[in-house]
Amino acid sequence: MNGKATTTRTKLERGRSALGPALELVHTGRAPTRAVLTSELGVTRATAGAVAAELEALGLIRVDSSPGSAAGSQGRPSHRLAVLEAGPVVLAAQVHADGFRAALVGLGGRTVATVPGCVAVMADPAQVLGEVVRAGAELLRESGLRCVGAGLAVPSAVAEPEGTALNPLHIAWPAGSPVRDIFAACVREAGITGPAFTGNDVNLAALAEHRHGAGRGAHHLLCVATGHRGVGGALVLDGRLHSGSSGLALEVGHLTVNPEGRPCHCGGRGCLDVETDPLAFLTTARREPGPEESLLKRAGDLLRTEYEDADVRNAAEALIDRLGLGLAGLVNILNPDRIILGGLHRELLEADPERLRAVVADRSLWGRSGSVPILPCTLSHNSLVGAAELAWQPVLDDPLAVLA
Repeated sequence: MNGKATTTRTKLERGRSALGPALELVHTGRAPTRAVLTSELGVTRATAGAVAAELEALGLIRVDSSPGSAAGSQGRPSHRLAVLEAGPVVLAAQVHADGFRAALVGLGGRTVATVPGCVAVMADPAQVLGEVVRAGAELLRESGLRCVGAGLAVPSAVAEPEGTALNPLHIAWPAGSPVRDIFAACVREAGITGPAFTGNDVNLAALAEHRHGAGRGAHHLLCVATGHRGVGGALVLDGRLHSGSSGLALEVGHLTVNPEGRPCHCGGRGCLDVETDPLAFLTTARREPGPEESLLKRAGDLLRTEYEDADVRNAAEALIDRLGLGLAGLVNILNPDRIILGGLHRELLEADPERLRAVVADRSLWGRSGSVPILPCTLSHNSLVGAAELAWQPVLDDPLAVLA
């Protein structure tokens, strides 16, 4: 082979190997223009242009070749890049203590369609997962869009590599249920193509927030959140979830923050899981959880609309102090550069941000001089978006192999 042909093949291979990194840059909003893409990839303008054109041909992104110049700017503006709104989607599903939600999610973390299902979560996971997948399949039929995979978020640690739900404490599923295999079977039965993935709901919320929300740009991101019941945590290190040796890392809900507190499902007492979740808040505020709405919604509404009530304020302060104690311990161990809070914890932060930050600063080893930023999660249904991220990952790794 002559030198020119070898050079041409090398350029072609380099361009194809850049497809995945380029798509991830557009997907996460870090490359809004071809000029930024060129810089981030460290390639020539011609290679960046070819990569963008290939992604556009695959139906993944849109390249605007005539965006126009801003007033007063000089030179030719760079082509703008964005995910294609009519491009493929993935099916995302979430199961929680009060029911489920299914959605179609496109690149960029954009929810195309969603449907909630407020049903009792039966003890048979196959029944619940079959129902949520059927709801998602109906959304897919109505949309007419191509589906390239499916992801599921569950309120349990998911053991790797088996894909089993080890501790679904707040739903009636048996410990060790093979949720990944059940979900994959339901997806195939519904006629949905592409691989199926399963993960813990807070892990997936953290992944979504890191790529599209309040965690963007953090290198050591700690996420702590209340679901509809219980508390979970997750750590994202340099863009990847830290899941431990078998997927079970960051079970922060079982940190003790009140040694004389409530009995926990894990067998302990006074854990974050039972001291700072929606049920704990409602109980401390002397409010009865009503059957007509979820515990999370009831607690959030109470914080937003009745915070001046003495019982509500006292309950909020008690939970903030317990949450702050738990976060301080995690800061001492993990040294994150950002903490994000979801679910009811986000509402508690917004109700009295200075109190929570002061508790963490006072109790953490580094004190006020090295206090870590504490921010609310910003994405709606971030566990769903995170479930979609699992399904999008094979495309982000090698879009040509998956879609060509």
